[in-house]
Amino acid sequence: MNAQADISRLVRELREQTGLTQEKFAAKLGVTYPTINRWENSRAKPSPLAMEKIEALLRSMGERGSDLLAELLGDEPV
Repeated sequence: MNAQADISRLVRELREQTGLTQEKFAAKLGVTYPTINRWENSRAKPSPLAMEKIEALLRSMGERGSDLLAELLGDEPV
C-alpha cells in the first residue's frame, strides 16, 4: 500500500478511535470538514503542521496511538 493510502487509513482510524465525527475531528485539528474528508478519501494529504497535530493526538492516546501508528505506517512507537 502506498504512503498516501496509509495516511488516509491512519486519519480515518484515529478519528474513529477517538469517537469523533469528521466535523469534530476537523475542529480538534484546526482544519475544515472538507479537509478531513479529502484526507480520508486519499484526495489530499495532511500538511506537515497537521501531521504534527495528528502525531500529538496519537501520543496522547498512549499505547493505542502507538499501536495504530506502527500498524498503519510501520513507524517506531511514538
